[in-house]
Amino acid sequence: MVTFDEFRAMALALPEAEQQPTWEIETLRVRAKIFAMGSPDGGTVSVKASREDQAELIAADPEVFSYPKYVGRHGWVGVRLDRVDPEELRGLLAEAWRRAAPGRLVREFDAEAGDDAGTGR
Repeated sequence: MVTFDEFRAMALALPEAEQQPTWEIETLRVRAKIFAMGSPDGGTVSVKASREDQAELIAADPEVFSYPKYVGRHGWVGVRLDRVDPEELRGLLAEAWRRAAPGRLVREFDAEAGDDAGTGR
């Protein structure tokens, strides 16, 4: 189980990540681009992913992963905080951050921490 505060802390640990309230939810961004979002009152958060990763995650574990409203059609995946493995979520957040961050920032992050840094792999 992961709390919303733990989810937020994982996201904010990534380089240049910031929190900004938007649409009555908390969005987590890197250089103004959203890579994760959720509500402290909700049990599910959404994380940026590819459509392929979204399909694989939902097929593999529909009790944890779902197709979120509004952003699901863009590949985002819903994640139940009460069921997700913390290390898997950390990896999903790192991948979501990579999708939103500028290439130079991603390369700097990977050079400092190694290619698999933060992915949980």
